[in-house]
Amino acid sequence: MLRMGETLYPHRRAIVATLVLLAVSLAVLFAMDRPPICTCGEVKLWHGVVQSSGNSQHITDWYSPSHFIHGIIMYGLAWLLWDKWALFGGKVAPWALPIAVLVEAAWEISENTPAVIDRYREVTISWGYSGDSIVNSMSDIGWMIAGFMLAARISWKASAALSVVLEAVALWAIRDNLTLNVIMLFWPIEAIRQWQGMG
Repeated sequence: MLRMGETLYPHRRAIVATLVLLAVSLAVLFAMDRPPICTCGEVKLWHGVVQSSGNSQHITDWYSPSHFIHGIIMYGLAWLLWDKWALFGGKVAPWALPIAVLVEAAWEISENTPAVIDRYREVTISWGYSGDSIVNSMSDIGWMIAGFMLAARISWKASAALSVVLEAVALWAIRDNLTLNVIMLFWPIEAIRQWQGMG
């Protein structure tokens, strides 16, 4: 079963590196002049209306499960590369978590650049998307860490099943999920966009 081995457990330096990466990500988002919280002036634990100015502005929303799945995927890749296949002699394995955080933080930063915001507006159902608040971006990284850590403690079958369930629930609820988000961002299909717009 896919479980966290001793080689994938983050040692003290890796945990410190993770915290440093979180602090740097926070500083970069502030330097990009992202709004700290929703411009509505409040912070909600949950905001479930996708087509609204509050989407991607609060602590959790319908896209939080996507970031949780990012963590499951990144743990799976780390396990394959450094535990199973022992690339680089498995020496990189204890750094799997900070590497995953680096990748997720890089996505959160790039996702909030004008080019990516405009891309979302052009090809997805997020017509009014204006980027994430800082609290939402940091929460998204936190959800990725939670997915990574859970995947480290359950079997790969349970991780896969959980990912499928989360994707199915989001698809049912908002006609969007991680899979469709990736498809529409990189290879937009007009039929999917129209279907999503009917929801």
